[in-house]
Amino acid sequence: MKRQTLARIWGTVRTKIAVITVLVLVLVLLPTPTHGQFGIDLAVIETGLTTISNLLQSVVAKPLGTIQKIEQQSAAFQQKVVWPIAAINQAQATIAQTQGVLAQTRQLFQLPVASATLPMPQRLEQALLSANPRAASQVSANYAALYGPVPASTDAPQAVRDLVDMTDAQAQAAMKKAVEFDALADVELQTADQINQQLLNAAPGSAAILDAQTSAWVVRANAYTQSAIAELVRVRSISLANQGAQLKASAAHTTNLRNASGQALSPAVR
Repeated sequence: MKRQTLARIWGTVRTKIAVITVLVLVLVLLPTPTHGQFGIDLAVIETGLTTISNLLQSVVAKPLGTIQKIEQQSAAFQQKVVWPIAAINQAQATIAQTQGVLAQTRQLFQLPVASATLPMPQRLEQALLSANPRAASQVSANYAALYGPVPASTDAPQAVRDLVDMTDAQAQAAMKKAVEFDALADVELQTADQINQQLLNAAPGSAAILDAQTSAWVVRANAYTQSAIAELVRVRSISLANQGAQLKASAAHTTNLRNASGQALSPAVR
């Protein structure tokens, strides 16, 4: 709306300037009686200049003053309503405070929590706490070295081997996911620091862009959270499935034992 008003006023001013220019040319080129030493009628020139001055003051100055007034009103509206200085200073102070909280959060995340004392558990724990996705490939070997491989077919029934294999697979998957989530947490903390630094030094007009960028990262963080919850659900599901399998195996063993006992106690067939 403001641009349209300024454009309309400028169009009017431009038209009036063109009219003034034509009038000046008419006054200069208009044939007049010759007076003066060089054939120049000074009175006509003086009258023309006076006319031009009056026209400039009445026709050009007023629209230009209107344009200036509109611009001042627009600037005042932006400073008081759209981007008030007090609110901007308060937001910057809040962002600076948040920056300190994030720094403390990073220090808390970096506190050492490793507790294993023996070499084999230490290797697995080091991989789990590395927050390095490349270390996820070391989990399987360290897990097998610590907890042992799946029993051979000669050492356990196939049903037991299947349960052990599934339990080991889910445990290793959860450990690898934990390493990935730690790495994602580091990336999110770095991004939060960058966004806060940008907000601290940003111009008022760029707030909408930074807000959109922050919202995108919030959505992404929510997606990571949902993935972590899904992994917890899988771990819990495997635990429940193992409990159900153990109950089924116990029931099968009880049935076999009852049948064997009945056969042993029944009189021999003559």
